[in-house]
Amino acid sequence: MVRIDRVETDEELREVAELAEKIWHEFFPVILSEEQIDYMVEKFQSYNAMKEQVSHQNYCYFSVSDNDGLCGYIAVKPEKDSRFFLSKLYLTKERRGKDIASEMMSRVFSEAEKVGKKTVYLTVNKHNSHAVCVYEKKGFKIIDSVVTDIGNGFVMDDYIMEYRL
Repeated sequence: MVRIDRVETDEELREVAELAEKIWHEFFPVILSEEQIDYMVEKFQSYNAMKEQVSHQNYCYFSVSDNDGLCGYIAVKPEKDSRFFLSKLYLTKERRGKDIASEMMSRVFSEAEKVGKKTVYLTVNKHNSHAVCVYEKKGFKIIDSVVTDIGNGFVMDDYIMEYRL
C-alpha cells in the first residue's frame, strides 16, 4: 500500500533530503557528472535548500511510503498564474515500475485542482529519455526547452513539459 503524506515537520523534511541524496546518486550518474550531482543535491535537494523552498518560496513537499518505508518524494509549487509547478517527483530505483509514480502523479494533479490551477508544468533533463517518455505517456507535452546556468560552471539543459488539467 502506498501512502503520500504532506511533509509537516523538520524531521520529515530531513528524511526526504536524505532520500533525495540517495536517489540522485543512484540515478543521475548516467546523465550528469558526480561533481554536478553533488552540486545540484546541495543547491536544490539538501535539507537547507528544501527548508528555504518551503519557508520562503511557497513549495510543498510530500513523502511517499510503501510497506517497506520511505521510497519517494514530491515537491510542488502553485504559481501566481494558472500554473502548478511540479518541481520534484522521485522514486527509489527498486520501487520504479510498480505504478507508484502513477499514484504520485495523480496526487500532483489533485493538489493542482484543489488550488484551482489549469496546468501542471515541469522541467526535465533532455537526456533523461525515460522520464520524458513517462511524462509523455501521462499526457504531458513538450512546450519549450531551456538551458539554465545554475552556477559553478554547470547548466541544466531541460525540456519544459505541460499537462492541461
